[in-house]
Amino acid sequence: MNNRRRIGIVGASGRMGRMLIEATLKDPAVELAAAFDLPGSPFLGQDAAELAGLPGSGVRVTADVRQGLATCDCCIDFTRPEGTLAHLEACVAAGIAMVIGTTGFDAAGKARIAEAAREIPVVFAPNMAVGVNLVFKLLDTAARILIDGYDIEIIEAHHRMKVDAPSGTALRMGEIVAHARGLALSECAVYGREGHTGERNATTIGFSTVRGGDIVGDHSVLFCGLGERVEITHKTGNRMPYALGSLRAARFLAGRQSGLFDMQDVLGLRER
Repeated sequence: MNNRRRIGIVGASGRMGRMLIEATLKDPAVELAAAFDLPGSPFLGQDAAELAGLPGSGVRVTADVRQGLATCDCCIDFTRPEGTLAHLEACVAAGIAMVIGTTGFDAAGKARIAEAAREIPVVFAPNMAVGVNLVFKLLDTAARILIDGYDIEIIEAHHRMKVDAPSGTALRMGEIVAHARGLALSECAVYGREGHTGERNATTIGFSTVRGGDIVGDHSVLFCGLGERVEITHKTGNRMPYALGSLRAARFLAGRQSGLFDMQDVLGLRER
């Protein structure tokens, strides 16, 4: 009996899509069941494995998400918010799980994901990498200890093609630090400085954004005190950690009927 999770991957021809295809084909606990791309894509009909530089898998890239999901247990999506929400509706209709790594959702989009999770199981996280989610846990601890006299700055860097800023990961880092200090991020975030700004407000959390080249993803949180500085940093060399984390999330959803989860749940890091 085949108990492997059957995975459908959206955005198959993209950089993240290809990495997900590679990771799925190399993971004995899952199997590639479907691969999707936009209507009109030159890759439609091509063997999905070949997009990742691997021998043919027999799975052809298609634009018909609803039909393709019929063969899947879980769909993984790292596309754009508007596309992800459309794919979410297809997953609800098909009654299958979804792993969402897309960032840049507005409040309405996040609310729709939460609503859909009442009907299907969903892992929705700003970053799927296991190491980043460990950093989230470390930041919570650091922010509760390094309180008085420590200024907090968050610096993130990504490739020139990234369309949202700050990154979803950086914002999540800010939310964690703010919450640990008893604040809402909306009350204390500073997203840019220019000109005569005056002295720094000790209660703020500053963000700096870098965009350039092919930087996959670098994040650093600085706790700057008098005479010392604590830095918690994560750097990503390629997209494979996101793919591996996503497959771990897909396996986590096996047997669940509904619910909204994130990678802290997947990794057992959630405080009970």
